[in-house]
Amino acid sequence: MNILRNAIKLHVSVRTVKPTHVLPSFLREPPKRFSTEPDQQQQQPLPDASVNQFLDSASKGFVYGKLFGITKYTMKSDIISLLEGCNLTPDDIKVSYSRSLFPVAMMLRFPSPSAFSNAARTIRRFDRLYRLDRVDTSDWDIVMPYNGKTVVLQGLPRSAALEDVERFLSGCEYDSSSIQTVTFTRPGFTNLVRLTTVQFPCHIQAMNACISKNRKICLNNQISVRVLY
Repeated sequence: MNILRNAIKLHVSVRTVKPTHVLPSFLREPPKRFSTEPDQQQQQPLPDASVNQFLDSASKGFVYGKLFGITKYTMKSDIISLLEGCNLTPDDIKVSYSRSLFPVAMMLRFPSPSAFSNAARTIRRFDRLYRLDRVDTSDWDIVMPYNGKTVVLQGLPRSAALEDVERFLSGCEYDSSSIQTVTFTRPGFTNLVRLTTVQFPCHIQAMNACISKNRKICLNNQISVRVLY
């Protein structure tokens, strides 16, 4: 009987100390709470491409300038060649036009202050031909680029209608809905000046129209055609 009682006690003791896989409530991981605040341990999302582009532009420190002394025959490639070493591209150049769509200056965007300083030193060699002024970002933003895809027709008679303009441009591929005409008077003159602008799909087609239509006749008037940049 003693042996039987000892066996029963040993069996009860083993069942009592049997390990459990359930942790006490105070050691369990607390349930996650719903919150509008992000988890501090959660990995932050990577900035998108637009943010990277903005930060990249800010780090470059663009400097803007206004170049005077250009003519209606001055092209962007001429300025890039003149300011070789300043890292200018065609996208960094805008032409500023007067009300009569005559070029009065070129807006330049330099990638760094040192590039602007190099350009200023170069321009000083041509002191009587050019002048380079430093301007603000807002001066750059308000200039609308034509990018060589717009031509201006000068010399159309006042009686010319839309059909006459389309007939004059026959054989050219252009956007007929883009035809716009403005009239104004020059200071000191009483005659009205009429200018008509037309947009083309690309620069090559605009140049072809300029070459093929310049100094051609519309309603007995000789028409001047040039490309706007």
